[in-house]
Amino acid sequence: MTVTKETIIKNIGTSCGWSRTESKKAMQKLLSIMFKALSNGEDILISGFGKFKVLHKNARLGRNPHTMEEIRLKARKVVSFKASESLRRKTNLSYVNLEPVIEEDDDE
Repeated sequence: MTVTKETIIKNIGTSCGWSRTESKKAMQKLLSIMFKALSNGEDILISGFGKFKVLHKNARLGRNPHTMEEIRLKARKVVSFKASESLRRKTNLSYVNLEPVIEEDDDE
């Protein structure tokens, strides 16, 4: 399941006891702050969650995979996200206790 902005707004309202309008304003303000910081080239560090970082990509030659034609890609900025160690650990908790599946040969 994908968590959408609407889902987050509902969860904020439920956990904080806020109306949908208040929750939506809080969500919009948070995103506005993040957009502004990233568009100004600033990094965003949220402890225990991760870091959003603006990276500069230089102009380079690329290739259209369908026609194999070379194309010139312009220099651009991209946003990268690196999850915190805490988030990575929590994300992988469900895989810790899984045993590898070993397929048996049908020939035996």
